[in-house]
Amino acid sequence: MFSRIMVPVDLAHLSDLERALTCAADLAKHYGAKVTYVGVTAATPGAMGHNPKEYEAKLSEFAQEQAKSHGIETHEYTVVSHDPTTDLDDALLRSVKETGADLVVMQSHMPNVMDYIWPSNGGKLAEHAKCSVMVVRG
Repeated sequence: MFSRIMVPVDLAHLSDLERALTCAADLAKHYGAKVTYVGVTAATPGAMGHNPKEYEAKLSEFAQEQAKSHGIETHEYTVVSHDPTTDLDDALLRSVKETGADLVVMQSHMPNVMDYIWPSNGGKLAEHAKCSVMVVRG
């Protein structure tokens, strides 16, 4: 049913993503799907790397760890954005197409009043992506 699962990750907050990471790995095993972990970073130095190449190396290491610990095939995909905070939704929507994903599995927070004004990242992807989107509540 699914062959390529895309999982957006924030390397600075991996502990908050555990439910979505486990769900994606379980689905990948069940369907024999490949998982692509997508990370969005800036070209400027940040907490996860001095440049996009360092960030990509950390994302690659994370993907390899996930492959080893869950017994799945993984890949990484790094998106460089001028402002990851404001460009995140659009960058993830482009990544769906660029990675060939037929399912997105992503962590989200419990809805609150602000989600009526500004939709969550998961909500925006679910509304606009051309593939299935599973939003895992944390």
